Amino acid sequence: MLELDQLVRDFGGFRAVNGCSFSVAEGSITGLIGPNGAGKTTLFNLIAGALRPTSGHIRFFGEDVTGLSSDALFHKGLVRTFQIPHEFHRLTALENLMMVPPKQPGENLFSNWLSWGKVRNSEAGVERKAYETLEFLDLTHVAHERAGNLSGGQKKLLELGRTMMTDARLVLLDEPAAGVNRTLLRKLEAKIKILNKERGYTFILIEHDMEMIEKLCTPVVCMAEGKVLIEGDFQSVRSDPRVLEAYLGETVEPA
Repeated sequence: MLELDQLVRDFGGFRAVNGCSFSVAEGSITGLIGPNGAGKTTLFNLIAGALRPTSGHIRFFGEDVTGLSSDALFHKGLVRTFQIPHEFHRLTALENLMMVPPKQPGENLFSNWLSWGKVRNSEAGVERKAYETLEFLDLTHVAHERAGNLSGGQKKLLELGRTMMTDARLVLLDEPAAGVNRTLLRKLEAKIKILNKERGYTFILIEHDMEMIEKLCTPVVCMAEGKVLIEGDFQSVRSDPRVLEAYLGETVEPA
């Protein structure tokens, strides 16, 4: 569903992404790992439309989407989350979810006067879906709590819920385990598995928690210095001398 073809991104004289190519199969959970500074977040920003590549191509379901804006990609079903959740902290958890679906009739000032019945029915449907999403995430008890008051793990679950409100086809998860306690992390893993296996969501996730990568991801792509070092199953990637060298900073002889 997603193809990256020789992506390059330069910042002045620094090349953050250097000829990255790999594909993501529909229905998979692809792990993207690598040491800090490997270019993972820059690559996410290129895929999500936050940055334009210096060269190379991105194809989504066969369509060349290189350089499209985040908004345009959002409407095509490509959505990302962030390492630091971007919730509307003064709105409730429920309101954060209800804001997500695009093209709601109530967004038009005149519709609120001329088609108030349509607006009311649409809002009721959105609210119902938001409650269903909170129930799936086990967050109904904080539905009317301001999002800024939620714990780090609850905010990560809420971010995942916002992708569910869009019926996303491909979700980019940026370090979902960061700042999450182990109990909520296990819950987050379980929800990702259900969304993948039972609801057909495809995921790419950047993560430093190798336990999470091992549980969820096939394949795993390892980056270093802006390049793809290796792609494969978790065990083969973890034991590859190039990966060990990238993480440890020294040459490691193969076993």
